[in-house]
Amino acid sequence: MGGGQLARMFVHAAQQMGYATVVLDPDSTSPAGAVAHRHIRCDYLDADGLAQLATSAAAVTIEFENVPAASLATLALQTRVAPGADAVAVCQDRAAEKAHFERCGVACAPHALIETRAQLDAIADALLPGILKTARLGYDGKGQARVANRIELAAAWTALGQAPCVLEALLPLNFEVSVIVARGITGDMVHLPVQQNLHRVGVLAVTRVPPPDVTADTQRAAIAAALNIATSLGYVGVLCVEFFVLRDGTLVANEMAPRPHNSGHYSIDACDVSQFDLQVRALTGAPLTAPRLHSPCAMLNLLGDLWFAAGDASAAAAASTCEPDWASVLALPGVHLHLYGKAEARRGRKMGHLTLTAATAEQADARAREAAALLGLPAW
Repeated sequence: MGGGQLARMFVHAAQQMGYATVVLDPDSTSPAGAVAHRHIRCDYLDADGLAQLATSAAAVTIEFENVPAASLATLALQTRVAPGADAVAVCQDRAAEKAHFERCGVACAPHALIETRAQLDAIADALLPGILKTARLGYDGKGQARVANRIELAAAWTALGQAPCVLEALLPLNFEVSVIVARGITGDMVHLPVQQNLHRVGVLAVTRVPPPDVTADTQRAAIAAALNIATSLGYVGVLCVEFFVLRDGTLVANEMAPRPHNSGHYSIDACDVSQFDLQVRALTGAPLTAPRLHSPCAMLNLLGDLWFAAGDASAAAAASTCEPDWASVLALPGVHLHLYGKAEARRGRKMGHLTLTAATAEQADARAREAAALLGLPAW
């Protein structure tokens, strides 16, 4: 369910293991639809399309968290679905997600739900300044606004259509990390290494593994929390949990994604089992083996901005005239370029990623900085 780049990489992993694949996605030019054995082109709620998928697939998974949970529940009546509708529904709603963290004993940011004007007016002073986020359908910094006071909060809630929102208190953030776990049908679990992430304007920009600034104790705590969350959901599949590490070292859960995650793409080149291999194994009931990081690495997210002429906001996005200088980047040792096959580059659109592997973390970081400079990306 879903035809973007995550589905494309899942399809590649499944096909490598000998499976036939089918993608349900309304976009006729979807990256995954271009490589799958079959592409069902319809809306995610289309009854006929769901029936076709249910009868043609022995097991179904999702590419993004906003696939309607109701569709997954319908599919589960006829075929295996992982993750299940109930778990996905929790991940689709920020309020339900935070309530689940609290039930698991996993700390999250102080917050409050805003669905009515009365709830808006009753917000505690301790939650300001804060970040207002739509309870549903937000991702990559979309559907959220930073607010300093009650006037800005009221204006932001109006700008977001007075939709149900969650207000989170701003915390003294040091950096962000994520943990990707895979849980099988029998409850067995494995995880990727802890990943340290840098975001720009709400979108992942750089991931480094091993995480350069994360203590061993914090890594163990993050892994334990992610495994706890997956177990308590009765989860089957690949789950990513993102955490804030505060300036005093406190670990706070931010959000989770019921699928492979942008911060885990490096695993294709730097681990002996990738997050997409784990997704295939969890879905099919194959054994889960713990991934081994065989190469320290850094990963750069490649957005559509790179396809535009520098400094010219009106430049055409056509690859024939604005293709980035891949030749210079590919001349660096340890470079692994992944482009997602998207037909059109747009500013802010995820077009690919670049993983730099090396013998040491320091070398990987240095080469990633070289690649970033060649592409005109800011340093970190």
